[in-house]
Amino acid sequence: MKQLLPEGWVRPKGYSAGIEVTAGRMVFVAGLVGWDENEQFVSDDLVDQFRQVLVNTCAVLQEAGGGPEHVVRMTWYVTNKQEYLSRLSEVGTTYRDVMGKNFPAMACVEVADLMEDSAKIEIETTAVIPA
Repeated sequence: MKQLLPEGWVRPKGYSAGIEVTAGRMVFVAGLVGWDENEQFVSDDLVDQFRQVLVNTCAVLQEAGGGPEHVVRMTWYVTNKQEYLSRLSEVGTTYRDVMGKNFPAMACVEVADLMEDSAKIEIETTAVIPA
């Protein structure tokens, strides 16, 4: 896996502009929310839900023999941009605690609502696990 950064571009903070992968098995993780294995939300707090989403994502990846180091793309959907931005430092710390220093290509989008009423964040993930 190789991070792509065009010459002269400022290095993004917390994500990669692009990722190149030459071989491996692709794993697609559904949009996951911050509930536990029994579909119970761990908290109403954004950062707590975020941590649980990442833990859930890693659990799915583990089923395929992968881990956070294999993630190449994530799309985050948040219900409140201002809440997300005001907690960015905590979000970053939580991300590194669970995912390490793997920074895939990412997008973060504010949405009006998510399908689960209590959800504040939902994340879709793509990983490539070496063959």
